[in-house]
Amino acid sequence: MIGLGRMAQALLWPLIDAGLVPLASVRAAVGTAASAERLAAGHPGLAVGTDPGEAWRAPVLLLAVKPQLLDTVAASVPMDGLRDPGPAATGATATPKPLLISVLAGVTLARLQRLFPGHRVVRAVPNTPCLVRAGLTGLAWGEGIEPATRAWVGQLFAQVGEVLELPEPQLDGFLALTSSGPAFVALVAEAMADGAVAAGLPRALAHHLAHRTLAGTAALLHEQELHPGQLKDMVTSPAGTTIAGIRQLESRGLRSALLEAVLAAAERSRELA
Repeated sequence: MIGLGRMAQALLWPLIDAGLVPLASVRAAVGTAASAERLAAGHPGLAVGTDPGEAWRAPVLLLAVKPQLLDTVAASVPMDGLRDPGPAATGATATPKPLLISVLAGVTLARLQRLFPGHRVVRAVPNTPCLVRAGLTGLAWGEGIEPATRAWVGQLFAQVGEVLELPEPQLDGFLALTSSGPAFVALVAEAMADGAVAAGLPRALAHHLAHRTLAGTAALLHEQELHPGQLKDMVTSPAGTTIAGIRQLESRGLRSALLEAVLAAAERSRELA
């Protein structure tokens, strides 16, 4: 593990719990001694420190640092001693290069391969709901990733949610919708709760009801395979309360604002490449 923030931990602990990765086999490198001490204290048996040398010699690496640190991290790769991943690590026949799985937003396979020529590379785009094992992860493959290794990587991310294999050009849109989308939804939830407070509900109850309304609506859309317009029409009566609210949303550009937000996030992802 190169970087062990919240997302990396959300991916690691389910793998350990499922027995797919033994804790004793994990080597983690983080940015500060304070972070290393905190993680070691909270997870007895975890080998974590600030020197990435040993971690880089592992057969499989998860790269989970901030994108702006990528060049610095690449400079820390040792030039010798990189191990052959072997069949036990990758679920495939032995290959000459270790496997690097990057979860860095917007960083392309081409850039990863250029910075880490001693590795086979995979680009993964997980989203925050992975923290509660309800996530979405998009995967795109670099050169030389055989089917057995693809299946093994997919199995790793399946521990925290649904996994989709996508052509790399689609990952920017995937990221904008699934990785940035939770923040957009959270903003909607907060605004809805504020409206309920303005209508007279206590703050804690308003937040609870907003969260449950969003969760229930998402479940209904997904489980009954409804188009969003169908669900809108189901609850919109002539001259009723819902159409009065929708009229306000449409007049204030909510639909257009959300559309542009997703497009802006996708464009920013392309810029980070």
